[in-house]
Amino acid sequence: MSSWMSLLPSVPDPGINGIVDILVVAFLVYQAVMVVRGTRAGHILIGILIMVSLYGAATYLRLEALRSLLSFIVPYLGLAVIVLFQSEIRRTLARLGRKRWFGGGDFHTPEVLNEILLAVEELAEHKTGALIVLERDIGLRTFIESGVRLDAAISRDLLVTIFHPGLPLHDGAVIVQRERLTAAACFLPLTTNPTLSSQLGTRHRAAIGITEETDCLSVVVSEETGRVSVASFGELHPGLTLQEVATRINVHFESPQTGPAASDESTADIPLQDVRPIARPGERTRP
Repeated sequence: MSSWMSLLPSVPDPGINGIVDILVVAFLVYQAVMVVRGTRAGHILIGILIMVSLYGAATYLRLEALRSLLSFIVPYLGLAVIVLFQSEIRRTLARLGRKRWFGGGDFHTPEVLNEILLAVEELAEHKTGALIVLERDIGLRTFIESGVRLDAAISRDLLVTIFHPGLPLHDGAVIVQRERLTAAACFLPLTTNPTLSSQLGTRHRAAIGITEETDCLSVVVSEETGRVSVASFGELHPGLTLQEVATRINVHFESPQTGPAASDESTADIPLQDVRPIARPGERTRP
């Protein structure tokens, strides 16, 4: 015990600055791990760390052959990180600017939200596939330019007409900016998250993919089951009622509760494979 106590005086006092420095570095490392966790980038990062560790071990143990071999590879790892993790780096920087430092308005009025919910209800009843993207703070101009510009007032009839099978604009996503339907038939990036179910179709993967790169919210209707799902911040919440969709939209945009009242049922208690009826605004869903 005395031998251990004799070592304590040799430990330097970090001071307030040192403690803050350590906490900030630990926070940044934690955030970096959370960004790549559950993605292909995580396995790549592990491989890079293994190579760096081997190089350090070869240098320490004086394994000249191994050190010489790794010396041709390790210097290029910095460039490899930028190339391989460009999407993760872009997403992380976008998240840093996600907070509304200078304020920001909501994308919708209660009337606009009700029109979207009524359209989703009708699309779900007829099992018509649809993908509606609601812009928040990060602009979606790049994705808007990939589709057909409309700049139209939002209405249930317009949304239902756009996604009607066989019409020119039904294939793709519609993008809503504040109170205007800006574009239709837009192409969105697909998520590459390997932890997602292989049964998810292209429409659902696009709904998740766009929320991984921006802070928007996506509402998607399955053409196979008519089930309504909401994607935000790279996560998909399937099998929602209209009340639950309205609640998630209001929470995402930090808006006062509008639209249908929240359902008394919990989504965690409802099997994801069952198709539940979509309630009209003001009505309760049946169990």
